[in-house]
Amino acid sequence: MLVRRGRTATVGKKPRKKAAGNRSARKMSAPRAGRQQNSTDVPPALARRTAPAASASTAPGGLSTLPRTAPAPQGTAKSAGNRAASLRVDEEQRAAKGCLPAALTDVEPQGLAATYSFDVPESGEPYSVAIRFAGARVGVQGKPGARDRFERIEKVDGLEPSSGRVAITTRAQNINAGEWRVAAEPVEGTGVPAGKRLPRRVIATTTTFGQLAHGPGVRLVAWPVLVGLGAVVAVVLQALLAGRAGINIGAVLAVSLIGCLLGFVGGKVYYLVLHHKHPRQFLTAGACIQGFLLVALGVVAAGAAVLRIPIGVLLDATAPGVFLGMAVGRPGCWLTGCCAGRPTSSRWGLWSSDRRLATRRFPVQLVEAAVALIIGVLSLIVVLTVEPPIPGAIFVGATAAYTFGRQLLFPLRTESRTRIGRLVTMAICGLVLVAAVGAPVFA
Repeated sequence: MLVRRGRTATVGKKPRKKAAGNRSARKMSAPRAGRQQNSTDVPPALARRTAPAASASTAPGGLSTLPRTAPAPQGTAKSAGNRAASLRVDEEQRAAKGCLPAALTDVEPQGLAATYSFDVPESGEPYSVAIRFAGARVGVQGKPGARDRFERIEKVDGLEPSSGRVAITTRAQNINAGEWRVAAEPVEGTGVPAGKRLPRRVIATTTTFGQLAHGPGVRLVAWPVLVGLGAVVAVVLQALLAGRAGINIGAVLAVSLIGCLLGFVGGKVYYLVLHHKHPRQFLTAGACIQGFLLVALGVVAAGAAVLRIPIGVLLDATAPGVFLGMAVGRPGCWLTGCCAGRPTSSRWGLWSSDRRLATRRFPVQLVEAAVALIIGVLSLIVVLTVEPPIPGAIFVGATAAYTFGRQLLFPLRTESRTRIGRLVTMAICGLVLVAAVGAPVFA
């Protein structure tokens, strides 16, 4: 032992030197890793679900167990697509399959639909909820563009307790085709009931043709099939009843087919005007039955005048087919999510969608189909058994009865209507119906 200035040194042992490079590496590793993680262009809602780069744990028997999503090897270039692919997927929601989606796989615009589902409480007051959806496309090389990501909030009001399962769907249009990861989570501070905690989920989905991207409860094929079948029923029954009345069947069919084609255009235009849509959306927008009937029946009346066919007789022969055809076509609206009823917890409610929220609703479309069926059957019986003293009275009475019943059902729909307008329309229809029924008596 040697003593120098109060310090003790050990003879025969060299002091251990600390590697300066190791210390500097440890100091720089954490900030550098932080900067690398924050440099990603993935939306924040998705970045929070990125799998941690942890080492594999060793399982019994010497086998290494990888995490649910393995980290990318060192040295590989990280992009937004790679980060999106490394998210832990909670649910897979693939695009609809079939001949039509397969034929339109590469047709623009491309879109996707992502759905967040949960069960509402069994008791309490109606409440609102807002879900944030953030999506990123998988496999993007380099910096993602505006069509490689999206983020939006879907807010739903008036959720009824005890209404069962609820599915909120967001639709992203005009995006790049491919596989996507969508993170869905409730927005903090929204009206979720106390004690009801909604989880956060990451959804794996793929794009499809934009107009075919829809959530659960929507069957787009049902509308054209059922509406087309209803039109066939209306035209065929009209021709049979017109032939029974001694009217040229060929002329009636020609006029009716032209009326149906122009009526379809009228229904589209009526929808655009009613919902304040741009004419560019003519092909993708919906159609209103009011516009269809106004134009189609106007064409039939004008054609009857040109061909010198008794207008009143032809309209009476048309009435049963029109309403029986509506009874066939109206369920297509229920299956595709248009003209939807209000959410309800009633036992009479049926699970259906308005293309954004799927929940238990009043099936107003099916009730309206039942009303049309009753009117169609009654008008058919009257046409076959009674010769009205005033031609056209059957058609006028059936139309007034249908309009009256439709106004009764409007409060059960999600679309708002003014109370005064409904009452005025119902009063007018009631007077017309009484006059049509009492016409034989006064005659």
